[in-house]
Amino acid sequence: MTGHDVTLEWPDGRTERVAVGPRETVLEVAGREGIRLPYDCRKGTCTACVGRLRAIDEDGSEPDAAADHGDRATDPIDAAAAFDYRRAPTALTDREQREGYVLLCIALVHADCRVEVGPRVRSEVGGSPWS
Repeated sequence: MTGHDVTLEWPDGRTERVAVGPRETVLEVAGREGIRLPYDCRKGTCTACVGRLRAIDEDGSEPDAAADHGDRATDPIDAAAAFDYRRAPTALTDREQREGYVLLCIALVHADCRVEVGPRVRSEVGGSPWS
């Protein structure tokens, strides 16, 4: 397989789709395509680049965004359902990962998915344990 499509969603309704290769991170591809995402360490030790997994496309069709928009009370999707890591994401707790939070600087994609990004997502997670 050549990679996966990741749709990035901002709180203002903007979306961008990036095709992420098997050895690339969302942050790397977004930067290459001129899509600005926040980041700092690029090593998984801060939470500047955090996103939240909102939907997974398991059958190859367009992810169903309707199930995830508007209602923030939807059940979280474990980030492991769509992402692996280059190294341990030390800035996220196990609970945060189970709730769908993912560090886009070190996460490798293994499923087409939708990820919420922006300051609201960042405010939902704790600070870096290293800062």
